[in-house]
Amino acid sequence: MTPSSAQRTVAITGGAGGIGQGIAREFVEAGDRVILIDRDAATVGQAAAALGDAASAITLDITDAEAVAATFAGLAAAGTPVDVLVNNAGILSVHGGVTELTPEAYRSILDVNVIGTFTMTQAFARHRIAAGGQGSIVNISSIGGRQPTPGMGAYESSKAAVDSVTRWAAIELAAHSIRVNAVAPGPVLTPMLEMGMPEGSPAREAWSSRIPLGDLARITDIAPAVLFLAGASHITGVSLPVDGGQLLT
Repeated sequence: MTPSSAQRTVAITGGAGGIGQGIAREFVEAGDRVILIDRDAATVGQAAAALGDAASAITLDITDAEAVAATFAGLAAAGTPVDVLVNNAGILSVHGGVTELTPEAYRSILDVNVIGTFTMTQAFARHRIAAGGQGSIVNISSIGGRQPTPGMGAYESSKAAVDSVTRWAAIELAAHSIRVNAVAPGPVLTPMLEMGMPEGSPAREAWSSRIPLGDLARITDIAPAVLFLAGASHITGVSLPVDGGQLLT
């Protein structure tokens, strides 16, 4: 466990979801305190309560720049500066081919996955610079930003943009000792995905056949990579695949 003198405050967007909760648990077990951020007050409150005294919850729409700025200002005023930001919030609910997807549907996924990530990154950077610099951002990207799947182009292009924002922020914020990296999973067996693709199902076998290590990632495969990049003091601008080797195929 991290010594208490080195305890960090870690803000995690999408904190009510399965991956967000798994990432939060990893930081709590390392001795950090976490702030789970989500737009659903009831579920994010329950998620924080399940983690115990080291966790708290904030209800926030990450696409609302004024609300995001006010949240960081409130944390600073309360003497709770954030040391690490994990941009985990994202949506995967928009599907459709190039000739079928409406601009409105495409825009909805960009608003959360790209604009939301940018808005949180900008507010956190200002927050850390006002506190004298230093800090770390870990964005949750996807190997889909590099390896396309038919029908998933809206999501995948949004994650390619997240990788670009990661590099952009990394080069500009390095002067303030703020590091910016990303973790790029392949498909992850969240509880919802596992219900839809149980072990042995044709859909699960089809996905697994594309992965050299033989199966989809678990949340417990993703969270340690986030913890590592949050504390890797000489790494910035990296998007780390956690995909069982899928990008090799």
